[in-house]
Amino acid sequence: MHCGSLVRHAFTRAASLSSVRTLRSAPSRRLSVVNPRAMSSFGATASEGVTYGFSSSFDSGNGELVSATPDTLTVRMRPEPYTEADGRAHFQWFHFRVTGANGAKLRVVIQNAGDASYPDGWRDYKAFVSADRKTWRRIQTTTYVDGELRVDMDPVPGDCVHLAYFVPYGYEKHLDLIAHASNSSPASVSHVVLGNTLDGRPLDCLRFGEPGSWIPERAFAGESPEDEAAIAAIGEKLQPWVRDGGAKRVVWILGRQHPGESMASWWMEGFVRRLLDAEDPVARKVLRRAAVYVVPNMNPDGSVRGHLRTNAAGANLNREWENPTAQLSPEVLWTRNAMDACGPVDLMLDVHGDEAEPYCFIIGGEGCPGWDERRAGVQRRFKEAYARACPDFQTVFPLEYGTAPAGNVVTAKTQVTYRYGCVGMTLEMPFKDNAQLAQPDGWTPARCEKLGAAAVDALLDVLPVLRE
Repeated sequence: MHCGSLVRHAFTRAASLSSVRTLRSAPSRRLSVVNPRAMSSFGATASEGVTYGFSSSFDSGNGELVSATPDTLTVRMRPEPYTEADGRAHFQWFHFRVTGANGAKLRVVIQNAGDASYPDGWRDYKAFVSADRKTWRRIQTTTYVDGELRVDMDPVPGDCVHLAYFVPYGYEKHLDLIAHASNSSPASVSHVVLGNTLDGRPLDCLRFGEPGSWIPERAFAGESPEDEAAIAAIGEKLQPWVRDGGAKRVVWILGRQHPGESMASWWMEGFVRRLLDAEDPVARKVLRRAAVYVVPNMNPDGSVRGHLRTNAAGANLNREWENPTAQLSPEVLWTRNAMDACGPVDLMLDVHGDEAEPYCFIIGGEGCPGWDERRAGVQRRFKEAYARACPDFQTVFPLEYGTAPAGNVVTAKTQVTYRYGCVGMTLEMPFKDNAQLAQPDGWTPARCEKLGAAAVDALLDVLPVLRE
């Protein structure tokens, strides 16, 4: 059966399975459901003289009111459902708004920052603020003191300001990207739904390029004997797949398994839009040689719920790849089934954000069963090409990363590397900044998009060596 038909068959089966899912019941140690009214009204928690409002009741909102005085707003981040694989209830993502305080001096205190999943991430961190939800800037007067994150605004820059851990990328914006890509030329772009999430949202996948085989572009316009001789001489030095064509490479790009890492969605903007550019010669050559499957948001439920690490059931999707289930981690199950249906994967890149490290870097398949020098060489080549294409990416730091625990196949990169004998990688971007090219607003959506676009160059560079 043709790869496209196989994938659609897998998707149809996934959808039928998704209808019988049930949410995992919450253990008693999980937090009870927060009263939604407490998230948008002060009530008895506000002191006399407070004239501003607070809310986190919106897409990706996370923040619970603790107390409010005229000059200090204290909130707590809302923990996610308990994650068995990690042994804790995660939280670190925040996104809420303050209304009616334009021009005032206000300190916002995130009370439980010291108990967050990655407290080292608060060191030198600066929160984001926006008065129009379009233009975001860092609040330089953000400090981490005695386990609290303190955000001082003097003055508050608008009558309705949003504060967030990183610039949010909402579900409506995700739907806009899917619709734009699905209705753009080239016609080789197609959209499929891998299955449904626990909250009933579609798990969207975009395929760029047709599966099958490819034929190289014409080397010369002329047809003289001299041209033919030149073509033959050049061809003798080329790898057979480069010279003669053959089976297209199969590439998968995943984003936002961890929903609070919204920089992955901004990266996808750059990557997807470059692949859609019919005037871009690099993108055209990639799509002539490969079928590229893109899942821009692996965890739409967690994204909407304002989670950092988990889906609606509290599953850390990037620890579910060895044994995913429709009850706990359907997003991984549907994606892995689709990978199986497409035939062997040649390369997979899983896009993430790192709370503490001030670099853009890749963690590869080192340490997983069957890892060999050939794939290590392909991975090095990809990283070196990526660094040439975008200096925000580098190949040296952090020094402590680089090797997965021996036998680990529970993450996307290790399971895919082991399962298909290919190169699986995790790309990490900073929540704070790239220390090597630091700027006042730190790491931003625009830089994410540029890094995403540059990945197309690195992909073209390694396509010839993905198979022996």
